[in-house]
Amino acid sequence: MADEELEALRQQRLAELQAKHGDPSGDPSQQETKQREAEIRNTILAQVLDQAARARLSNLALVKPDKAKAVENYLIQMARFGQLAGKVSEQGLIEILEKVSQQTEKKTTVKFNRRKVLDSDEEDDY
Repeated sequence: MADEELEALRQQRLAELQAKHGDPSGDPSQQETKQREAEIRNTILAQVLDQAARARLSNLALVKPDKAKAVENYLIQMARFGQLAGKVSEQGLIEILEKVSQQTEKKTTVKFNRRKVLDSDEEDDY
């Protein structure tokens, strides 16, 4: 096989794998749309949060990205409906985090099933 044929096969296989796994780099319009949405989110959050609150939110995004995303969505929704008077301070962000944590809190319950054994220690039959 010539090098050109081998390279063509590699490119074809790479395109198939990207299509199969839904790689966004294959479709520039989707990538551009996601990038534009991320920029809009960042500008809204920059307008809504002060510097310390943004730092705390970015630290949270490193540890718990799903919770950070929920807080971001909550802040953006509040900003769109005009429920925020000014910039949210770090203390205000902590209160919002507590509210979101209470709403998404999972309660763990442990249930013990005690089974009766036919041969128990209560009856001493020797």
